[in-house]
Amino acid sequence: MTDGVLRVMVVDDHPMWREAVARDLGEAGLRVVATASDGAEALRRLPAVRPDVVVLDLQMPTLDGVATTRRIVAEHPGVRVLVLTASGEQSDLLEAVKAGATGYLVKSASSPELLDAVRRTGTGEAVFTAGLAGLVLGEFRRMASAAPHDEPEGMTPRLTERETEILRLVAKGLSSRQIADRLVISHRTVQNHTQNVLTKLQLHNRVELTRYAIEQGLDET
Repeated sequence: MTDGVLRVMVVDDHPMWREAVARDLGEAGLRVVATASDGAEALRRLPAVRPDVVVLDLQMPTLDGVATTRRIVAEHPGVRVLVLTASGEQSDLLEAVKAGATGYLVKSASSPELLDAVRRTGTGEAVFTAGLAGLVLGEFRRMASAAPHDEPEGMTPRLTERETEILRLVAKGLSSRQIADRLVISHRTVQNHTQNVLTKLQLHNRVELTRYAIEQGLDET
């Protein structure tokens, strides 16, 4: 992010939709640094334009959204992915999240909802279309229960009491604003604590943080 302006790339194989999304984001004050018609083109252009967020369709030719997301996360760890798709299928959502997407929004969302989702994705917050967040939490809990449980190594000494408290609420599926209300602190304070926890645990985004917290059983405390 330069000059405090979020840099966005829009990737979709439908020209009218791609241009409309880019126009809406640009008119709202975000900097649309590039557009691309498929995943392969996005990956070619990404190093030069350096977006903070990639708004990405799932169903695309050449390289689909899941494969593109996986490549972006692996090759450009500072870039966050918001999937914007017509599909509300649970399997598509979970595949995107497992590939590393920070957010998942269906195309029936309004322009204000999209703008809010892009901005929140830029801060590392997990953003999902209403009704889908519970599916992600449920899948993380299923994965955690199926995996062998090791004792957390050094988590308590590494995190402050407030950071651990916020991590517990993240595991329960609360958004940053909900956590701020619950703890009677500012939204910015929650974001700062969350970023500190991400840094200490060497995680990249809120989705990874949620998965980690559930694996540690913090959603049950």
